[in-house]
Amino acid sequence: SHDEVVHGKGTLLSRMPGDEWQKFANLRAYYGFMWGHPGKKLLFMGGEFGQWQEWNFDTDLEWAALEAPNHRGLQRLVQDLNQLYKNEPALYENDFEQSGFEWIDASDTDNNVLSFIRKAKSSEDFLVIVSNFTPVPWHGYRIGVPHPGHYNELFNSDAGRYWGSDVGNGGGQTTDPIPKHGLPQSLSLVLPPLATIMLKLEC
Repeated sequence: SHDEVVHGKGTLLSRMPGDEWQKFANLRAYYGFMWGHPGKKLLFMGGEFGQWQEWNFDTDLEWAALEAPNHRGLQRLVQDLNQLYKNEPALYENDFEQSGFEWIDASDTDNNVLSFIRKAKSSEDFLVIVSNFTPVPWHGYRIGVPHPGHYNELFNSDAGRYWGSDVGNGGGQTTDPIPKHGLPQSLSLVLPPLATIMLKLEC
């Protein structure tokens, strides 16, 4: 909100830890998590392309920053998230209903990973969302899912088009009949560093 990015608090980007690449990756991962999590989205002006200086009503936004690929990549990510939000009912239909959200794993503090399911009104329409908040990619990271099949990777905040390192799942992964997290099937995933991915069961 406005009050969190003014009065000396700094922009979201400037408050992220790490070097420049990690700051942008952290912010992209957070935006992916925020768009995936229930609740309406608030993004204050300049946050959509990662301006460094906090907003000042006496000056313009830092539009010149968009000459740099890291800022352009963040802007592209926000555009894609907005398009995904518009196209995927699971992200908005049951925003305020318990039936619209289910944790997969909220307790993996060792790996700093959060995973959950967002559900549309149709029980067959859901998204699996996984956030890795460490700078380390995890290979063979297994999460439970409710149905067997191939899950397409709809979104990856580490994609090269966003100035990420382009680590991912090659477009998707197919389930194994291995129960996990109280769910009957599971996916063995590559989790990119400092990234959020969204997957959807192929129809």
